[in-house]
Amino acid sequence: MIIKNYDELVSDNLENKTRELRKIGLKTLELAINAVKPSHLLRKSVNIYNQQICIKEKPYNIEKEAIIYIIGAGKATAEMAASLELLLNEANHTSYKGIINIPEGLSVENLELSSKIKIVHARHPVPNLKGVEGTKQMLKLIEQAKARDLVFCLISGGGSALLPLPKEGIPLKDLQKLNSLLLSSGANIHEINAIRKHISYIKGGNLAKVLRQLSEAPLISLIISDVIGDDLDSIASGPTVPDSTTFQDSLSVLKKYNLWEKIPPSVSKTINKGLSHELQETPKPGDPCFKKVHNYLIGSVTDAVEAVQSHLQVKDFHTTYFSNEIKGEAKKFGQFLSQFLRERSKHIEGTDSERRKVYIGSGELTVTLHGNGVGGRNQEMLLSFIDALPRKDINFRFLVLGANLDGIEGNSEAMGALVDNEIVNETYKQEIDTSKYLRNNDSNRFFQKVHSPILTGYTGCNVNDLLLCFIADKI
Repeated sequence: MIIKNYDELVSDNLENKTRELRKIGLKTLELAINAVKPSHLLRKSVNIYNQQICIKEKPYNIEKEAIIYIIGAGKATAEMAASLELLLNEANHTSYKGIINIPEGLSVENLELSSKIKIVHARHPVPNLKGVEGTKQMLKLIEQAKARDLVFCLISGGGSALLPLPKEGIPLKDLQKLNSLLLSSGANIHEINAIRKHISYIKGGNLAKVLRQLSEAPLISLIISDVIGDDLDSIASGPTVPDSTTFQDSLSVLKKYNLWEKIPPSVSKTINKGLSHELQETPKPGDPCFKKVHNYLIGSVTDAVEAVQSHLQVKDFHTTYFSNEIKGEAKKFGQFLSQFLRERSKHIEGTDSERRKVYIGSGELTVTLHGNGVGGRNQEMLLSFIDALPRKDINFRFLVLGANLDGIEGNSEAMGALVDNEIVNETYKQEIDTSKYLRNNDSNRFFQKVHSPILTGYTGCNVNDLLLCFIADKI
């Protein structure tokens, strides 16, 4: 089992219908995780035949003396690199080398990566010196690429923090402070990345620009999305993609969240230089640097949702994908979800299969920090859901699972949590003050108290978060 505390979550002490619904929910969640495993996604999109690499049926010739360079960063990039290396070796293409940045704490012991691909363990979400050095080594590596060679860039979520190379004049400590301010501000990932792109040497399409200055080799990016809408220029801040944002956007975001006066002077100075045209804008669509750049989206949360829908329909559940853009404050969405499920429960009628409904959602919520507790966005949302759920209205059996499919969220060790009638009853039984935990952003400690955090450790995946809401029957 991927879920380490599965046995505890489906304990024999639970009422039978509750336990069975949890089993279905947790096994569905595991199936979703497997559907977005990077190795699975890469092998679905990439094949090697003779002297050609085919990506989504688009062929690229591998010349006899060609070397394949592999760079990249992200939470899913290690497994992507291992799968690409395996494909190359299976096809007897052994002329390759690479370097990738991945998060500290992400185990690669089960991956068959050779010494040809160097792994740098760097910090996420606040960057460190190892990330900077790893990024510099990538640039030094691709300097060697000739026109006949191929450069692969493996990109996944987390790449923004794992590819830190700030513009001249911005020291690492200032970059770290900026990231900390942004992550606790309540800004969404698109807003955060607009700023990151404009203070970076390689984000916002600048990696493509740098490579074109160094080499005529084609650049092929294989990308797994962790952002709402799968906008390629937002994934890992789009190092190989034309940028749609501007220095003015950066300024607007910083002012919107009252950060302009708080950011380090080196950052504000850089943005001001951009606004006065002393610094070039990030490369936009049509820039010549993208002439030999090929970006491929090879996976997203949609793959998980499709797998979930197919699985649950066989189990006689009626599924509805009610939102693919869950966003905003986790606390507010939890309040909405409470009302949403109560409204849907009023329509439980018909045959068993018609009554058994699952509402599926995906996206990425944000948390504005006010306390110093332990938690994450899905746990905060689910705690808010419980807090907003009047006990007298619960006359239906339900199960809600909210999960960051990466396996870890926030500053907790959980991927998310589950909530059902049993958890709500336990909350009342223990007379737990849910509002107190919410005020302190302490959702994980709450869920530990009621024994329902979901624990997997890092999964190696990196797509949007997944929400599964089961409504089973009247009680």
